[in-house]
Amino acid sequence: MGFRTDAIHAGQEPDPSTGAVSVPIFQTSTYVQQGIGKHKGYEYARTKNPTRLALEKNMAVLEGGVAGYAFASGMAAETAITQLLLKQGDHAICSSNVYGGTFRLFDKIVRHYGIDFTYVDTTDLDAVAGAMRPQT
Repeated sequence: MGFRTDAIHAGQEPDPSTGAVSVPIFQTSTYVQQGIGKHKGYEYARTKNPTRLALEKNMAVLEGGVAGYAFASGMAAETAITQLLLKQGDHAICSSNVYGGTFRLFDKIVRHYGIDFTYVDTTDLDAVAGAMRPQT
C-alpha cells in the first residue's frame, strides 16, 4: 500500500466485538479479567488500550519502523527514553532548538546519571555526523 492508504488503514482492524471498521475510542481505564493475569490482552489503560495500540501500529507503518509507542506527553516520552534506553556512559545528540523542558530534563537531571548530551543544529547533517562518538 502507499503512504496515503497506510495513513488511514494501517493498524486498524475491524472491532471483533462490534464489527466497526474504524477503531472506536476506548475511554475505559480498566478491563474485565478472568483471573490474575488472565485477560483478553488488556488489563489497565495505562499499560495498553486498543485505541492507542491502533495509533502505535499506524505510526510504526508510516515511519517504516517495527513498533511505535504513544505517550501522554513529549516529556513522558523523553523520560521513558532516558530511563529505559540510555545508561551511564552513553552519549546522545539533541537539537539545539529543543523545548526548554527537554533541555532542563537532560541538563539538570539526566546528565547526573552519567549521560552526556551534545546540542547541534539537526538540520545540518554534517554537524550531526560531527557530533557522533562511539558512545552515541
